[in-house]
Amino acid sequence: MTDIRPIEILLAQPRGFCAGVVRAIDIVERALEKYGPPVYVRHEIVHNKYVVESLKNKGAIFVEDLSEVPPKAVTVFSAHGVARSVEEEAATRGLPVLNATCPLVSKVHNQGKRYVSKGRTLILIGHAGHPEVEGTMGQVPGPVLLVQDVDDVAALTLPADTPVAYITQTTLSVDDTKDIILALQQRFTDIQGPDTRDICYATQNRQSAVRDLSKLVDVILVVGATNSSNSNRLREIGTEVGVASYLISDGSELNAEWVKDAKTVGITAGASAPEVLVDDVIEALRRIGPVAVSVLPGREENIEFRLPSELTSA
Repeated sequence: MTDIRPIEILLAQPRGFCAGVVRAIDIVERALEKYGPPVYVRHEIVHNKYVVESLKNKGAIFVEDLSEVPPKAVTVFSAHGVARSVEEEAATRGLPVLNATCPLVSKVHNQGKRYVSKGRTLILIGHAGHPEVEGTMGQVPGPVLLVQDVDDVAALTLPADTPVAYITQTTLSVDDTKDIILALQQRFTDIQGPDTRDICYATQNRQSAVRDLSKLVDVILVVGATNSSNSNRLREIGTEVGVASYLISDGSELNAEWVKDAKTVGITAGASAPEVLVDDVIEALRRIGPVAVSVLPGREENIEFRLPSELTSA
């Protein structure tokens, strides 16, 4: 009788929660502890059903519009950021607000405001309809032109000598934006933009880790939500380099057919997916057959973002 060879599972490093997501979840949890439930959260705090449901169970109530928030109720803005009109509505209604906007998203807002204050036409590289994009466009005082790809750049009707500047959605990496930025630089003679070091570290690190992972595995499983921009991109990267790649929310969505011929399975997770869901996928693989788990060497992330002072003071 021959021994069944275990499936080798390689975990990408880094994967899962980034510092902005950790901060946003901490804000909701600490607000519930300090003020008691319910605490109202405008939009999903992060794009992950498991996280949202666990916070609901603790007393968070998620709404899409501030009109759903009762008077004087503690209100949290999600990690994606909100438009100034939302901030103003909350202030007019006297709602006590905790702003969980990721500091890196706030940095993009400030960059955009600075460029506009210098008289530049602002171009935002991002996905239409994404809450971060809507928040950024609503934060900048003046028109913002959204481009999603190189064709959108070609379609811009501005004269070539227009002073322009660009900013990018944080869940896009240097690799995602480089062709669009190049097209903008070729299209306009007077253009400014942030340093590539200002791109969200978490997005870049997770995408680089998937590229490394893809060289070593037969199949890639990306743990994340279908409405998570960065999780979808991780799956796309695996597919682009020729590795069968699947986006799943947890172990219940694993299809045994995907891995039946695989010797090595790579697993990563989007920036809003908790490690407990990665563990759940490993358990699902273990039910198919024996597994051996190891972590791919990768970049260590030690970044922490401060919580609002209201939650850290006694």
